[in-house]
This record gives sequence, C-alpha cells and structure tokens, in this order.
Amino acid sequence: MKFLKKLSALFLALVLLVTGLPVLALADDVPYDTYNYDYWENIVRIPAPYVPDGAISGVSLNCGAFASPQDICVAPNGDLYVADTGHNRIVVVDGTGRRVERIIDSFENDGEQDTFNAPTGVCVSENEQLYVADRENQRIVVLELDGTLDRIVRDPQSDVLPAGFVFKPLKVSVDYADRIYCIAQNMFQGILVFETDGQFSGFFGTINVSLSLWEKFWKKIATKEERQNQTLYIATEFTGMDIDESGFVYATNIDEAGKQGVRRLNPRGEDVIKKGRNEDVGGDLWTSGSGAYAGPSQITDVVYRGEGIFSLLDRKRGRIFTYDHEGNLLYIFGGLGTQEGTFTTPVAVEQWNGELLVLDATRAEIYRFAPTEYGSLINQAVALRYDGDEALAVPLWERVLELDENNELACSGIGKAYLSAGDNKTAMKYLKLGMNRDYYSVAFKRYRSEILRDHLGQALTVAGVALVVILAAAQVRKRTRNKKAAKKGGEQG
Repeated sequence: MKFLKKLSALFLALVLLVTGLPVLALADDVPYDTYNYDYWENIVRIPAPYVPDGAISGVSLNCGAFASPQDICVAPNGDLYVADTGHNRIVVVDGTGRRVERIIDSFENDGEQDTFNAPTGVCVSENEQLYVADRENQRIVVLELDGTLDRIVRDPQSDVLPAGFVFKPLKVSVDYADRIYCIAQNMFQGILVFETDGQFSGFFGTINVSLSLWEKFWKKIATKEERQNQTLYIATEFTGMDIDESGFVYATNIDEAGKQGVRRLNPRGEDVIKKGRNEDVGGDLWTSGSGAYAGPSQITDVVYRGEGIFSLLDRKRGRIFTYDHEGNLLYIFGGLGTQEGTFTTPVAVEQWNGELLVLDATRAEIYRFAPTEYGSLINQAVALRYDGDEALAVPLWERVLELDENNELACSGIGKAYLSAGDNKTAMKYLKLGMNRDYYSVAFKRYRSEILRDHLGQALTVAGVALVVILAAAQVRKRTRNKKAAKKGGEQG
C-alpha cells in the first residue's frame, strides 16, 4: 500500500514537471508566512500562493548596483523601468529581466544636457511616454521612451495650495487621458492632478480624518493651552497609487486604525472601494492577532492586476495582501528577513509576466515571485467570477478545496455559482461552509419559495380537505347539541 502511494506521488510529480503546471508549495517550503483569516478573524495557514523566483539587481544586469531605488513600473510593451534614485537614473530592463535596454541619466533641455536629482517615481503611459518624479529638482519630467524631452511640469500655482509650498513629487501616475496624478512630499490635502498641458487643476481624493465623539467633547471643553498640546488632526498622506483600465485610481495611505490602507477613487475623487465582510482593506486584522501580527499594517504601495484583483504591500512586516473586486482577502504572503524572498525595506510592488515583483530599497534588488498552482487557481477563479463566468469557476474552486479544505472563499465561490445556476439547495450547503451569510440568506429565501411553489397544489388540497373535515365536524357537533337540547326539553315537559 505504501509502495502504491509513493508510486502515485512520483507519477503526479512527473506529470506536473512534464506539463509545466505550477506546483503546490506548502507553508514550510518558503521563508515567510502564508495565511489568511477565517470568518471569526482567526489566522489560518494556507499553501503558499507565490514562491520566490529569483531577483533582478544592477549587478545581475551588469549596469552597476542600484542605490536606494524607490519605484518600478512595467511599460505597455513589457519593459521594466527602475527609478535608481541614488544614482539619479532610470534603468530600462527588457521583458526577460536579463538585459538592460537603456539607461536614461540625462536628456537634452533647451540645447543643454539636463540630469535628474533623486528621481523617486516612474510611470509609462498608454501613449508610451515616460513620466519621472524628479524630487529634488522639484519637477515631473515627461520624456519619449528614447529619452527625448517632451515637457516639464513644475511649480504648480493655485489659491488652494498652502503658502510656501515646495513641490517635491514622490510618485507619479497617468490615466488613459494623459492626466497626471502626483503624490508630493508633505502634501496632506490629496493627490495633485495636472492636465495634459501641465496645468495644475486641483486635489484628488483627500482623506478626511474623523474625530470620535469623545475627542470632539474634549476639544470643546479644553483650554487654549491644552488644545495646543493636543495631537494635530490632519489628513493622511498618500504613499502609492495605480490606475486601472477604467480610470479608477487605487491610492494607498498609512492608516493608524489599520482598517483602510487603500482607496478606489472614481473620476470625482470619491472612494468607491468594497471592503468585504470584515469591512477591512488595511492588511492584517491586527486586533485579532498578537506578536508578529500585532499593530496595524503600513501599506506603502498598490498594484492593480486586472479582473478586479489588486495587491497591497506592507512595509512594516513585508507582506503582500491580495483582494478581489468585492474586497475579499484572497491570500497573504511575504515577510522581513535576509533569506531569498524576504525583504528589508519593501517600497514598491508590480505585476510582470504573470509574476509579482517587489522592490527592496535597502537591498537594492527586485524580487520575483511566481504563482503556485494554489495561487493560480484562485486568481483564475476570481477572474472568471469577475467576468460573470460562474459555472466555469466551479472546477477551479473544487481543486482549491482539494489543496486547502478549509478555504471559505472557495466554498463561497462554488455556492455563488450554484446560486446563479438556480440550484439553491446545493448553494445553501456551500455558502454555509463558506460562512457567507448574505448569499446564504438569498439562497434560503429562494429555496423556501421553490418548496412552496412546488408543493402549493398539495398544500391547498390538504388545506381544503382539512377545512371540509373541520366544517363537517362542526355541523355534526352542532346537530348533536341540538338533539341533546331537544331531548332534554322533552323530558322536562
């Protein structure tokens, strides 16, 4: 029996090797935690969704070690752009990750050679133009991909800007209409927006800080001196951003409450993100954790990955949190350390050739993570649901349950598929296992209506017969009473 089991395991391994399918990685196979949270917000271990797949560095590219790089960006043509901040250059890596296409460290400006000074943000637009947040030069430089200068955006002017504001751009992104979105240093009023002509048009997505009733009460009764010593309640500064194909801006921030580390901003700057059943898109559910999970995550960057999926990077614990379009937490992996696949100072996350990339500023390397079978199945199933192909996702979710029998998301996904197909009874079974109360209630109501509809004729027949029997019995009782009364009256007469 043991021999047969070993033979089966060997056969499966050979099949996976030959077919090139992603292999399943257990939590013990990687140098970091891989986990999720269940309905009760308890930490549950899961198979590794992504595994380390090497690193890209200036040394491996033979262009000299990077120096405190701060940002990465994938161009529409597949090239990878690296903001090598300490060396004041942009390094362009080809789609294989093995060769440098070119290095942009200067450009011609009004007949003279101009250079960068601490470029901290980089972005390539759909129209194939390179945008660089040239921090210490206090400007955004817009170049053609060959390094030719197109224009420079600097010194925004407006009455809404605070007096003495010094424009130091940190991150830059561009939408389909070539509007520029910029996160600037010490700017708490929101993301700065520039039109295609470079004119500053206003702030976008300001985060308003709300006070509790207790804090409002004390501010009312506090003396002037006490109010001066109290914490200043100012808006939160954004840390990273990405833009999806519809023009919605995903923007991250440091949330002290640990509840919302990212926002999905519509064209009006309103947050329309869905937060899932825990009402939380802030990384670790730290209120239920301890030790290595205590304290709120510090979300420093976001990458939108398509089909409603996005990933957040936590600089505090070096973890990547991935969510779907409904705000459900799909999986968590990553950590701080010195082993391959762990980080010291993670600053940026990107998706490239089906892998996830994380830039470490201190170690000056870009770490690659390849999806396992487990991670690929979840990504594909979520994408199918996003596109409305519920039924096609069922076999994928079933395979996820084979790999992780306690995966509530898989149970919920199967339940939703059966609900869409009209199999309410089966949907109830899986939605209960998935602890999905909202959809279970829908399935239960539909199943109850289905039972009533299918048995309505029988129920009416039974009710009719019962009514006839009751009426007949009442007539019999009435006649019996009348006979007794008449007999008793005759005896008295």
